[in-house]
Amino acid sequence: MTTSGAADRARRTPDPAKIPNPAAGRSGRTPPSARKSRATSTAAERTAELMGRSTEPARTAKPSPRRQARRLRQGAATRSAAGVKDVAAAAGVSLGTVSNVLNRPEMVSPTTRAKVEAAMASLGFVRNESARQLRAGSSRIIAYLMLDAGNPFFTDVARGVEEAAEKAGLSVFLCNSNEDAAREADYLDLLEQQRVQGVLITPLDPDSARLRKLPARGTPVVVVDRAIDDGEHCSVAVDDVLGGEVALTHLIELGHERIAFVGGPNTIGQVTDRRAGAHAALRQAGLPAGNLVDVLTGALTVAEGRGAGQRLAGLPADRRPTAAFCANDLLALGLLQQCVSLGLRVPEDLAIVGYDDIEFAAAAAVPLTSVRQPRQLLGRTAAELLLDESSNPDHEHQRVTFTPELVVRTSTRGNT
Repeated sequence: MTTSGAADRARRTPDPAKIPNPAAGRSGRTPPSARKSRATSTAAERTAELMGRSTEPARTAKPSPRRQARRLRQGAATRSAAGVKDVAAAAGVSLGTVSNVLNRPEMVSPTTRAKVEAAMASLGFVRNESARQLRAGSSRIIAYLMLDAGNPFFTDVARGVEEAAEKAGLSVFLCNSNEDAAREADYLDLLEQQRVQGVLITPLDPDSARLRKLPARGTPVVVVDRAIDDGEHCSVAVDDVLGGEVALTHLIELGHERIAFVGGPNTIGQVTDRRAGAHAALRQAGLPAGNLVDVLTGALTVAEGRGAGQRLAGLPADRRPTAAFCANDLLALGLLQQCVSLGLRVPEDLAIVGYDDIEFAAAAAVPLTSVRQPRQLLGRTAAELLLDESSNPDHEHQRVTFTPELVVRTSTRGNT
């Protein structure tokens, strides 16, 4: 019995040598891939031993307290922000009440409004303006696309725009075309896509077909610093022809007959208008048109003004103009700097008049005579017209024109 039972158990117990390898194929042989895997593993272990490295599995290092804190902050930042439902639940009011607090606060009692606002503050609730914009089809943003952000004249205009926008509870996008038509067109496309409430623009070309398309597609446009009377836009500007006339008349009255006009490029309407005013003053004084010497610049910048100064200083004394009218103050300041550096006296050797009367004009080494524009008033008036057009179905387009003012300083009259 015992012998027979042992024999039975021996027959039932499989021989370890005959147990098939799971990695082997049907033939019972170890596949090449498995042999290669074992060989690679063995080789890696031998290499690690030769290099003095442990073959034990690497242990995960515990993060430092600083790293743990950073992970916690990142986790908090990725958690979803509190929504209107959370505010309603925390304040114990309906969704409609929260909506009224956000959009029509005058319809909610002071007590309830205070309770909702406290819930917003405690939850860190931030209004989702993108969602509101999507529902309304427009934003609470207006844009000002300026000609040159490096010119303080335009930043002063932007301040006026901001004043009107802030009063109406709106924000302002400031964009800079940098006197580049392609850049201007790209910005107009972007602003239309963003569904801004309206666009203020100092354009390179006020007659551009692109400007006419925007109002037709629902985006109001007001032209700033360029007069336009096409019946399709409001415009706010200063009479630049009159400004040029005032500047030249002042120099002619001081006895100057040969006068330089420093400005360019001619694609900028303000430049051509101010030059036209200068020619009008020459005609009124009975002086020939050739007495206005054109000094063309590539831009309305200080650097271009210095270059103009170099050219004027290089002329023989008997051909050199005795005065210069610059298309803007930046050109005039550059011209003044170059004259002083070359030893020319202002105004004894060259009297200088600028245009815009930016803050730097009065602070120059030789205070600059300039034609003043009401810069902030321009921006504020333009923004008010835009807001009226965007909200008033009975809006009528207006052309607002301000009168320039000559501010006389040392650069033309000396210290007398």
